[in-house]
Amino acid sequence: MEIILKQDVAKLGYKDDIVKVKDGYGRNYLIPNGLAIVATESAKKVLAENQRQRAHKIEKIKADAETLAKKLENVALTLKAKVNENGTVFGGVSAAQIADELTKLGFEIDRKAIEVEAVKAVGAYKAVVNIHRDIKAEIPFEVVAEEAAE
Repeated sequence: MEIILKQDVAKLGYKDDIVKVKDGYGRNYLIPNGLAIVATESAKKVLAENQRQRAHKIEKIKADAETLAKKLENVALTLKAKVNENGTVFGGVSAAQIADELTKLGFEIDRKAIEVEAVKAVGAYKAVVNIHRDIKAEIPFEVVAEEAAE
């Protein structure tokens, strides 16, 4: 089944992409949840016209995303986490914590746009921020032990 995505769907595609999915996934999840519409000929024509009209807006959005990516490359985060005596982090470090730290620095990044591997120990890591469909930024961050209140 061919569908047109109405918004970004992780590991499937971005808004306005035409993708093939299994019939059940499209009919039972994507379409009822408003994430996609069926890619009929008329829907494809409407999509092409909308993209043509939005072309200059998309260029500005892309330029803004590139600027943001350059700014993010100069950012280094230090996250404090509770750890045991072996240096293992209690609960791990999530994308939400990284997003909170970026917000404190003045960057409004949605936590869903941040990809981070499982962080279970103190050390240096990298997170990838999906700013735009073609633009990603790597943010180095370090996890350090939180000082115990005594």
